[in-house]
Amino acid sequence: MSSSYDCVIIGAGMSGLAAGIRLAMFDKKVIIVEKHSISGGLNSYYSRGKRKFDVGLHAMTNFVTAQERGKPFNKLIKQLRIPYEDFKLHPQKYSLIKFPEKELRFNNEIQLFIEEINTNFPEETDGFLKLLDFIKTFDEVNLSNQTQMAKPVVKSFINNESLLEMIFTPLLIYGSAWENDMDISQFVIMFKSIYLEGFSRPEGGVRTIINILLKRFEECGGEIKFNCEVTRVNSKNNRIESVEVNSNEIINCQTILSSIGLPETFEIIDNLENSNHKPRVGNLSFCESILMTDLKPKVLGIDATIIFYNNRPKYLYQKPQTFFDSESAVVCMPNNFDHDEFNEGILRITNIANFDLWNKELNLSKQAYKDKKEEVYKQSRLILEKCGLNSSHEVIFKDIFTPTTIKRYTGHQNGVVYGSIDKSRNGTTPINGLYICGTDQGFLGIVGSMLSGISMANLHVLSPQNSGGLS
Repeated sequence: MSSSYDCVIIGAGMSGLAAGIRLAMFDKKVIIVEKHSISGGLNSYYSRGKRKFDVGLHAMTNFVTAQERGKPFNKLIKQLRIPYEDFKLHPQKYSLIKFPEKELRFNNEIQLFIEEINTNFPEETDGFLKLLDFIKTFDEVNLSNQTQMAKPVVKSFINNESLLEMIFTPLLIYGSAWENDMDISQFVIMFKSIYLEGFSRPEGGVRTIINILLKRFEECGGEIKFNCEVTRVNSKNNRIESVEVNSNEIINCQTILSSIGLPETFEIIDNLENSNHKPRVGNLSFCESILMTDLKPKVLGIDATIIFYNNRPKYLYQKPQTFFDSESAVVCMPNNFDHDEFNEGILRITNIANFDLWNKELNLSKQAYKDKKEEVYKQSRLILEKCGLNSSHEVIFKDIFTPTTIKRYTGHQNGVVYGSIDKSRNGTTPINGLYICGTDQGFLGIVGSMLSGISMANLHVLSPQNSGGLS
């Protein structure tokens, strides 16, 4: 059994769906194959206990109004021809970077962050303003940019180590595949998306985004198959020919865009066992506690939207030696955007975790694994207290997922969230016609993932006169 397409897209995450829409808009015969039963990839959803939960999405970065032209979010909806209003975006109130000795607030206007730095680190204000000037003129999406680590660059502007660590904390945990640092292009992407544009949440959560993309893809005539796993990418004379799905069906194609990750893509390429080009698997995975409470966070003492909690002088963004890092976390309060659609309080506490230890525990016994998850829950309660949540509430529902959950539902090796530290900025691989989009291409976040899919579709599949760039 076989069929033929102009392009096969592997994975129905944000980048795959965006790429599919872009190609289908220009009458390419395109199919998205997704091994799971729903879309979203790392940003998906599930239901449990008659409640709906987002996975991955704490907040969307790159918030802008409909009138702000030339910004990443408005660029992508122009490319996909989706109305701004469809996303029903609601901005954050403010977020907090919480260290032992200092706290810094920021919102979707950079002026608050400047004022906070001026109050807490007055000697660094001039340096921070110079850093801003550098960031505003940096071309972070230039596909020819070479990898260069960000901290040495930022240290040329910021002398205070505490401030340096605080600036990096949200940027690292929201997108870096590197431990304790990130590539300068990715630093600028995240800085602009978080500090210069900011956080928002679509009404209805990640389902809203996925449903918009699925509807648009269908309108454009694209085809999607679920429960359809690519088991092999077939090539001849170093040129792709087809993909094998579910070990029994061949789909012939001229081009493949893979959004499943660089190491994961290399694993399914035929005749590549002895390649010296195999990318490294990343180390960064996470566990998360989702708590539903009878009272909402603001009533319980927290009015911030997101808290980047760190209980050390230095932020250790690295694979912990224990099951999870109990001294740092991202604490998100979905109730605390400017629109609250929930009847209950909801709190999400995300910790960096060690995949190897969780995987070993899972293989020992279900009870041992369950006990470790309970430890995560108890520690999340302590972190909430340190973030200001008072005890006059009842947890009426909880769910905890771990790195092994991430691996099971995404297929990412080691349960990694931000992919390999080996990025393919221009999307190329050793096989002609096979290209990477998404996290391992190098654009970050939900908006970045969609832009990655669009960019790679434009660059490698559509002709220059049709692609229209990203203007």
